[in-house]
Amino acid sequence: MDRLDRKILRLLQEDSTLAVAEVAKKVGLSTTPCWRRIQKLEEDGVIRRRVALLDPVAVNTRVTAFVSIRTNSHSQEWLKRFSEVIADFPEVIEFYRMSGDVDYLLRVVVPDIAAYDAFYKRLIGKIEIRDVSSAFAMEQIKYTTELPLDYMVLSKDSG
Repeated sequence: MDRLDRKILRLLQEDSTLAVAEVAKKVGLSTTPCWRRIQKLEEDGVIRRRVALLDPVAVNTRVTAFVSIRTNSHSQEWLKRFSEVIADFPEVIEFYRMSGDVDYLLRVVVPDIAAYDAFYKRLIGKIEIRDVSSAFAMEQIKYTTELPLDYMVLSKDSG
């Protein structure tokens, strides 16, 4: 990857609906080579997919909870089972295995506290967990899906 790829990625992270011709113009390429670069970035898995970002209020998911989970079981089998359970919960939009005192961290979005309570009861009904602690976001101050691109390792011979 080179500086042109980084420019393309920066533009597509801002707005993936840009026409290839517009991206090409902004990065100083003609359309066909720009399209080939985008296709290669997709084939290489750098661009994993293109999605629409929805307004949480418009889709009635106003409440964000960060759920810290601790377990007594640290086996591969338990993790596989837990992952399968979490996959069945559309409210869980992020799921991480953590270091430190917390074993797993979930980001959960729901309409209200009652919906969170229903989620919680379904979760503990499906798998044994030692401790669950939830923190509710009061205000979203920064949110982005754009990854910082200044850390990319660029090839020296092109772009």
